[in-house]
Amino acid sequence: EIVEDDVEIEEVIIEDTETDEQEEIVEIEEVAEEVGVEEVIADVPFAIIENVPIYPGCEDKKNNADRKKCMSEKITKFVNREFNTGLAQELGLDGKQKISVQFKIDSKGNVVGIKSKAKHPRLQTEAARVINKLPAMTPGMQRGKPVGVIYALPIIFQVQD
Repeated sequence: EIVEDDVEIEEVIIEDTETDEQEEIVEIEEVAEEVGVEEVIADVPFAIIENVPIYPGCEDKKNNADRKKCMSEKITKFVNREFNTGLAQELGLDGKQKISVQFKIDSKGNVVGIKSKAKHPRLQTEAARVINKLPAMTPGMQRGKPVGVIYALPIIFQVQD
C-alpha cells in the first residue's frame, strides 16, 4: 500500500560558523561572581572525605588515615558489643549472616538515614537499632565546611549450632 506524503516539514537552515580575517573579534567581559551565594556541598562518601568525622575517643589522632582507622575500629567494637547475635539463632538462621548497613553522619555529627539489608527483616531492625545508638561525632569537613558523610558497614557474624 502506498501512503501519500502530505506532511510539510519545515526546513532548518544551519548557519555557517566559519569566520574570515575581516570579522571583528568581540572581547567577552569578565562575569562577576555572585556575592553571598553559598556553595552547597553534597554528602561525601567516607572513603574520599577531606577530613573524616571524629568518633569520640579518636580526637588525639592527627591525620585522616589514623582517624579513619580509629573510627572504623570503634564502630566495629560498638556494634560487636551491642548487637544481639542470638537473634539469628532465635529466628532459626544458621551459618554466616551478613547485614549491609549504610548511614549518614550529618553536618552536625548525628547519625541519620540508616538503611540496612539482611536475609531477615528482624536482623535489619536490630542493625538499625544498634547504629541508632552510636554517639554523636565531630562532623566531617569538606572544603572547610561541615558536611554529611555516608558510611557503609557490613555486619558479619557466624551462627553457632
